[in-house]
Amino acid sequence: MLQIRSLNTYYGESHILQGVDLHIQAGQSVGLLGRNGMGKTTLIRSLMGYVPAASGQVIWCGKDVTGQAPERMARLGIGYVPEGRGVFPNLSVRENLIMSARTGVNGRKDWTYERVLETFPRLKERLDNGGHQLSGGEQQMVAIGRALMTNPELMVLDEATEGLAPLIVKEIWRVIRQISETGISTLIVDRNFREVLAHTDQALVMEKGRIVLAGESAELVNAEEDLKRYLGV
Repeated sequence: MLQIRSLNTYYGESHILQGVDLHIQAGQSVGLLGRNGMGKTTLIRSLMGYVPAASGQVIWCGKDVTGQAPERMARLGIGYVPEGRGVFPNLSVRENLIMSARTGVNGRKDWTYERVLETFPRLKERLDNGGHQLSGGEQQMVAIGRALMTNPELMVLDEATEGLAPLIVKEIWRVIRQISETGISTLIVDRNFREVLAHTDQALVMEKGRIVLAGESAELVNAEEDLKRYLGV
């Protein structure tokens, strides 16, 4: 479904991504791990078209989409939950959700407004509240629900549990598992490597803009020395 080939990205003269390769198959869940500043978010933003790649390719369903605008990537079937959530503060919860509602590229209509509210019951009580009136956890629910309402083929979640209370974190991981069970592919970035490995099929570890470790999540969970070296755990 998704192939990133030899991607190189710069911020000014700083070479951030250095020949990164990443592959995600249909229905597969992939985790992306690494300490802060290792290039994870830059990789996602390069994929989504927010940051231009200097070289390399992004192949989506067999087509080269390198450098496409973020709105184009969304229309192609990639749902994005950014770090920081990106909820519109001047729109209500209802408006934040409905604005993104559409049928998926393959006619998928699995995720409706009603289903999102069933998945996040707390949002039913906040429908008329503005984005700025929500707690961090509620904003994250809106961000995930909004992405789901595009009925994506791939969900990209960047630090979806960062800064949230333990009960909310547990709820977010429950929903991530539910998303995978519906057949949507996922790319997950999160600091809790144990949860990432428990909720993914494959995982990759980044260090200084390169992929330094990759494999099946069930096997990597036992690679204690490597995880300690690259993640500092």
